Amino acid sequence: MAEETLDNQNKQYVVLARKYRPQSFGELLGQDALVQTLTNAIKNNRLHHAYILTGIRGVGKTTTARLIAKALNCIGEDGNGGPTINPCGVCENCKAIASSRHIDILELDAASRTGVDDIREILDGVRYKPTNARYKIYIIDEVHMLSKNAFNALLKTLEEPPSHVIFIFATTEIRKVPITVLSRCQRFDLQRLTVETLTNHFKNIIQKEGLKAEDEALHIIAKAADGSCRDGLSLLDQAISLGSGEVKTDIVKNMIGLADRNQTFVLFENLLAGNVDQVVANLNDQYKNGANPTTLLQDLINITHLLAKAKIVPVSIETDDLSESEKEFCKRLAPNASIAILSKIWQMMIKGIGELAIAPVQIDALEMILIRVAYSASLPTPFELLNDVKKKSSLAPQTILKTTVAATAPMPQAISQVSDDMRGVVMNKPEDLIAYLEQNKKMLMVYALKNDVSISEFSAGQIKMTTSEKISNDFLLNLQHVLTEATGQKWQIEILRGPLGETIADKEQAADAANKKNVSDLPLVKAILAEFKGSKIETLIRKINEENQEDLDSYDEPETYFDEDL
Repeated sequence: MAEETLDNQNKQYVVLARKYRPQSFGELLGQDALVQTLTNAIKNNRLHHAYILTGIRGVGKTTTARLIAKALNCIGEDGNGGPTINPCGVCENCKAIASSRHIDILELDAASRTGVDDIREILDGVRYKPTNARYKIYIIDEVHMLSKNAFNALLKTLEEPPSHVIFIFATTEIRKVPITVLSRCQRFDLQRLTVETLTNHFKNIIQKEGLKAEDEALHIIAKAADGSCRDGLSLLDQAISLGSGEVKTDIVKNMIGLADRNQTFVLFENLLAGNVDQVVANLNDQYKNGANPTTLLQDLINITHLLAKAKIVPVSIETDDLSESEKEFCKRLAPNASIAILSKIWQMMIKGIGELAIAPVQIDALEMILIRVAYSASLPTPFELLNDVKKKSSLAPQTILKTTVAATAPMPQAISQVSDDMRGVVMNKPEDLIAYLEQNKKMLMVYALKNDVSISEFSAGQIKMTTSEKISNDFLLNLQHVLTEATGQKWQIEILRGPLGETIADKEQAADAANKKNVSDLPLVKAILAEFKGSKIETLIRKINEENQEDLDSYDEPETYFDEDL
């Protein structure tokens, strides 16, 4: 009894990914096209001399290569069988291949043996017939890692191999394999496994292991696996260990760093509505409960795509891959969600992934990203604003449009409210506004106000202006925000439709021209202009008063610059 207990203790645990590795094509998940092609090739005796298997990690490339080796070398239980799509698994060839000890099945890991000498070493045995098997099979994993010289050494043999040799290559980077190699191989693209397929596979394993698991927990693991069976089984192994033999939803969520899905739905709704304060509160709650910032942002990106797809193709949500809560969420929000807004949210969140990667504190970075998204999502799109302006302007060509931004584009509450401690800059004339913008380095707005706007009235809280076609509605929104932020009061911007009048830039140019004329009339300047023929006043730094005419020579630095045309 003591010896039996000791034997049990000495038994090494075999991870699920190895324990439940497919031993036949019937157990291979989700690769029906490959199985059918090989079945027909074996039946019609049309076997290719080289195969290349490509797909994501953990989808079954190496396993499939070994299954092909089994199928081609199986001799059946009686020892008289031929190639078959259903290898017996009990003959000596099948058992030796399954345990990776068959002398005629050579496996090479190209990730660790990339040189030309490694390839030449295995190719030296190509000319010799197999010892025990029907075919000598070379399985080269991660073949894209081979060096250029190694590929060149392989090409000649690959083009005209002996009849008893078959090559099987596996790679996750098919684009890195030279076209000269690809053209000599029969290619199979192994598909990602669906969430439904993985979930059912996990349920079967749980049943065989005599364990318990919650369906939602297995569904979460299947989604996190991202189409990879090996990744999914590794996560399942971890979940079983954490749950002491039982796979529970809350444990799986904490293990993966996944926030509660329903809370994430609420967070997304608040983002769409522009409820910044609720977004921040929800985010902090999920972070305290163990949500990982990167995983949470990726989940929000997934929800954005899910909602956009449901908006465009409503039937797409009728699938078993989605939970009932996901379906209900899409049905409720999709009708009122704007594709333009969802696209904008998608772009901002995708950009946010890069910001999280370099942020010193990820949760702070995510908070700023979501604040930006919430603020942007609550604003109308340029198309909506343009339509609103067109509707109002269609009443009459000279109609005054009272486009108060607060009325047409409500800002989020946390942004639009003016804090009590705001100083309140006094702005009684356009020059005050220009000075404030220049002080705050908003030079694009300064340029637009000077060149593309003619202001007919400017008083505290109200501006009347005529705008050129270059002025966008986004500019008006930003101007409204700047005015409110600077002065602490709401401003009404009235747009006059009609020809553009005298702009601030026009006034400045006229004043500059007058100053230059005044300077050119000074006796000293006249003398200089007469002495240097063809010269002209280029830049006037400071207006020279008539009172200082007699003291021009006393200036330390010249205030007027001349451009001499030599």
